Amino acid sequence: MNTEETKAPEAEAATTPAAAPQGRGPRAPRRDGNRNGRGPRRDGGRRNETPAEEGPQLMEKVVYVNRCAKVVKGGRRFSFSALIVVGDQKGKVGYGFGKANEVSDAIRKGTDAAKRAMKSVVVVNDTIPHETYSEFGGAKIVLKPAASGTGLVASAKVRSVLEAAGVNNIIAKSLGSSNAANVVKATMQAMLSMRTADQILSARGKKKKDAAI
Repeated sequence: MNTEETKAPEAEAATTPAAAPQGRGPRAPRRDGNRNGRGPRRDGGRRNETPAEEGPQLMEKVVYVNRCAKVVKGGRRFSFSALIVVGDQKGKVGYGFGKANEVSDAIRKGTDAAKRAMKSVVVVNDTIPHETYSEFGGAKIVLKPAASGTGLVASAKVRSVLEAAGVNNIIAKSLGSSNAANVVKATMQAMLSMRTADQILSARGKKKKDAAI
């Protein structure tokens, strides 16, 4: 028997394409008419759409980060504390203190606390209405109004509070302790103690036009 003749039918069978299995037909289009992509999300939003930002833009400043080491059996454990100042640069400012085992968590906690503690301060023409002096603990702060173009003449700790409040022209001097927490608290106390002329006259039961008489 010729071996080539016996192999010929097998070769032909291998070259012929197999019949397509009988199954479901082509996939029907979705009800929303989108053939290539996925259907709409259950929440009704779009997949590539970024959420819109809500609320005013806040300035966040890290004033001071402290590291504390606790000696335990087997080594030392570190914890961190962060002092954060938050403001909208339009007359509202606050500070917060956060503690955690990681720096990022401490900053996040301090930022949340500062946002909850935001208070309104007096800002007139990018400066303060009058000179003021404040003490908190060993920190002593003097704030003086300045003309336009002077800028912020202050230390880094005092500057963080003034910038967050929206003050652009001022002369400040720290006379006492350089402790970051006390300096920030003394600055906030000085900002909250200021009043405009109209506020003082209204508290006395007078009007602005009566003051000139």
